[in-house]
Amino acid sequence: MTKAGSKGGNLRDKLDGNELDLSLSDLNEVPIKELVALPKATILDLSCNKLTSLPSDFCGLTHLVKLDLSKNRLQQLPADFGRLVNLQHLDLLNNKLVTLPVSFAQLKSLKWLDLKDNPLDPVLAKVAGDCLDEKQCKQCANKVLQHMKAVQADQERERQRRLEVEREAEKKRELRKREKAEEKERRRKEYDALKAAKREQEKKPKKEANQAPKSKSGSRPRKPPPRKHTRSWAVLKLLLLLLLCVAGGLVACRVTELQRQPLCTSVNTIYDNAVRGLRSHDILQWVLQADSQQ
Repeated sequence: MTKAGSKGGNLRDKLDGNELDLSLSDLNEVPIKELVALPKATILDLSCNKLTSLPSDFCGLTHLVKLDLSKNRLQQLPADFGRLVNLQHLDLLNNKLVTLPVSFAQLKSLKWLDLKDNPLDPVLAKVAGDCLDEKQCKQCANKVLQHMKAVQADQERERQRRLEVEREAEKKRELRKREKAEEKERRRKEYDALKAAKREQEKKPKKEANQAPKSKSGSRPRKPPPRKHTRSWAVLKLLLLLLLCVAGGLVACRVTELQRQPLCTSVNTIYDNAVRGLRSHDILQWVLQADSQQ
């Protein structure tokens, strides 16, 4: 048999006032659904069965005042066992418990506790002591509750410490993240500044190239610098001047009254001889004849 009720009748038949006796029922599991339906059963005896664990729903039986789980095979209690806040009497004799859940410290109504014949943690075993009589069992309940409260406080402090460490780590991560973002933004601005400066440098030659033709077309054309007179040009001008002077003197001696002067007489004679000499050449004579005909 694994469940109560299969050996004879249902659980209501076993209910005697507010006490429900399911001891020696060869139970492997707790009939939790049936127990929930019996809130009047504030005293529950599950001793001398084959229970290895209690379901988490068992902690919902908050109406329990006295609970006997002795002489089973329980290796641990549910983590929420402390929800049984009305529990005053708890018998865990002869199980396989090593530790108790931290929530055990919430059993503020607990007055009687027996943990004998369990492979308890040495510290917990020393705190629990023996439960050979009523006084010792009451002392066991009080000492174990104080011990579990201290354990709970230590765990809470450790939890707070871990939370603080996590918060500090999170702050550092956020700080590093923010610093990386700021560094990235700074580098991006530097990069943009360099790009802008490079673009400005590339625009300057273009502007100068565009402004150069405008300045030439917009302004008045410059006069070419005066040509420097070379030595040959000076000599040529001097020769032309001499020729003009000679021609002027020759005309004066041939046309004006100065032709009777001795100087002009000599000039005219030279001119006549030169003309006669030139006319002696056939080609030149032909040129002169053509010129005379015109």
